[in-house]
Amino acid sequence: MVEDLLVSDDIVRKHFACDLNACKGACCWEGDFGAPLDDDELDILDDLKYKVAPYLSEESNKAILQKGAYTFFEEMDGFGTALLPDGACVFMTRNELGIAGCGIEQAYRDGVVDWPKPVSCHLYPVRVVKNSQGNDYALNYDRWSICRNSCDKAHAPQIELYKFVRNGLIRRYGQDFYDQLDYLAGVVNGPDAPSTDDES
Repeated sequence: MVEDLLVSDDIVRKHFACDLNACKGACCWEGDFGAPLDDDELDILDDLKYKVAPYLSEESNKAILQKGAYTFFEEMDGFGTALLPDGACVFMTRNELGIAGCGIEQAYRDGVVDWPKPVSCHLYPVRVVKNSQGNDYALNYDRWSICRNSCDKAHAPQIELYKFVRNGLIRRYGQDFYDQLDYLAGVVNGPDAPSTDDES
């Protein structure tokens, strides 16, 4: 437990490193749902969808005009970013190498908007589990086959998952939370900890 959250041991013991040259940012177009959104993020997306329009494709802008920036997905019982017919997030961009990016994040870096991207994207592959009241109560490592090449032990940097998503954790839960998690990670990963080399 960190504060009032249950944190999976995998988050402090497993390693993760995104290699966009390997996966091409497939998490932006694979899957059945858009990026999960908190309720307070819906108004934010409504406000910035026009500001980020210059960063998006014609297809994305048309889709946003027709059905909005987000959709309620019954299967996950919550809102997520809207998807294009091929399953890609409507805010996805691609560079000249075919690597996916985020139009919101690009606009943020350019100072056009003051919100970097959905928190769920900032935290990925850590997923927030909510209770029946809609409050955060657990953090889990969401393993996905598309990330396997990026996490290959022979090539990937040995970065603990919680450190990889450090900025996302601090953004959502604050510096004190992260400092407590970092301390507990040191305990969990002490000299007597069992090896985790069997999987990423």
